[in-house]
Amino acid sequence: MPGQTTENSSCCSTVESIVTVDERGQMVLPKDIRKKANIKPGDKLALIGHVKEGAICCISLMKIEDLAPVVKGVMGPMLKDIIE
Repeated sequence: MPGQTTENSSCCSTVESIVTVDERGQMVLPKDIRKKANIKPGDKLALIGHVKEGAICCISLMKIEDLAPVVKGVMGPMLKDIIE
């Protein structure tokens, strides 16, 4: 299954790896995935849950520094409307 790709007009998703959750709820991101994503020790990741029918169906990880512009893009116009 790793390497399987799903595409649509706006994105491309690939199963990069299969990980196992241990008894403490921990998992290891494989070295090749960390390298591709430029994830280094000490980096902070936001875990983003995608909800479908009231339950989390998908989980995404995003580096915090990559999340800030997304939040600013969404929240900025909303806050501007509130302030004005």
